[in-house]
Amino acid sequence: MSLAYRVLIRRRYPGNIRATMTLKEAQARVDAWISQFEEGYFPPLLNLARLIEEVGEVARVVSHQNGKRPKPGEDPGDLGLELADVLFVLICMANRDGIDLEAKFEQVLEKYRIRDSERWTKKSS
Repeated sequence: MSLAYRVLIRRRYPGNIRATMTLKEAQARVDAWISQFEEGYFPPLLNLARLIEEVGEVARVVSHQNGKRPKPGEDPGDLGLELADVLFVLICMANRDGIDLEAKFEQVLEKYRIRDSERWTKKSS
């Protein structure tokens, strides 16, 4: 996403930017936005292609930040915005299939807590 486009978004939608929201709120906001269009959510394979594309953009930014320099005139990108693009597509995928990401994220955190309880060295308090 170009710098000019990011600036345009911030100027055009300043009231829509919030500091925090729950996953449930994010899912509701995405659903409200998508639901206003006749086309609705993209089919699963198209969403998967979009997800892969967005993850590729994350990889490009990480590469620019940690190794390969951008070409002259090439936008180095904004890692936070690229990660948010990934989150948007993930939310679209979850919403389309009726998945409560907040509940599933709690389940995955518990899975890691149990599975990895003895895997890593804990910090001293």
